[in-house]
Amino acid sequence: VQLQASGGGLVQAGGSLRLSCAGSGGTFSNNAMAWFRQAPGNEREFVAAINWGGYTIIYADSVKGRFTISRDNAKNTVYLQMNSLKPEDTAVYYCAADRSRGVRSRQPNEYPYWGQGTLVTVSS
Repeated sequence: VQLQASGGGLVQAGGSLRLSCAGSGGTFSNNAMAWFRQAPGNEREFVAAINWGGYTIIYADSVKGRFTISRDNAKNTVYLQMNSLKPEDTAVYYCAADRSRGVRSRQPNEYPYWGQGTLVTVSS
């Protein structure tokens, strides 16, 4: 499975961005998908995950109510809609795919497939 993330950029606090992650090289609809982020000097942290069918979703507490993960299996794409952005959301955002259809973990080392990352910068 190859993943390509896009949609990052510079936005003011309170603004919105939508990230996309396009998958290829596998059966996208068989994989649970997740978003992680990594700020400079910090470890990679879990943001959100969605199961193969889109009906099981979990979020990190820090983004709950502001971010929405979704997927379109017909387009082999998973999305992260980010609203009410804060400066502390500034990070490189990565999409990841699990071998499992269900959401199993919030740990990055449990996800074998990764996109290249897209930078989100939120100015105050």
